[in-house]
Amino acid sequence: MWDYPRPPALEPAGAVLRVEFDRTVIATSDQALRICETSQPPAYYFPPADVRTELLVEVAGNTFCEWKGLATYFDVVVDGRHVEQAAWTYRSPSNRYRAITDHLAFYAQKLDCFVDDEQVVPNDGSFYGGWVTSKVVGPFKGAPGTLGW
Repeated sequence: MWDYPRPPALEPAGAVLRVEFDRTVIATSDQALRICETSQPPAYYFPPADVRTELLVEVAGNTFCEWKGLATYFDVVVDGRHVEQAAWTYRSPSNRYRAITDHLAFYAQKLDCFVDDEQVVPNDGSFYGGWVTSKVVGPFKGAPGTLGW
């Protein structure tokens, strides 16, 4: 991850991705994009057509990324059960990241996420939404004491 660039690189994911909550598929795609940023495992962005958007409920509050812009968050709701702020999107990202407009990303800390059927390990902490697979090697930002790296 330390050889990932700044500003972050945007590229095709080159894999089949899946997100589930309690065995309910929320999203699946072979057309997703990934963002690779120094010190973080990749974050994956699903095209809206590959997401069951009827299971998402927009919630109040935003965050700002110095590279991508203003993020909007969603709860995932399945059979009346809410997973709070489990997904996010950029509705008007900066020009460099325009390709992820309205694409949805998901926190592996809150949902079951897979890359080519390998279940990912969530990025430590609650701020970064990176997905750790056997193909990426840390250390990663996110755990206590790492945010100032």
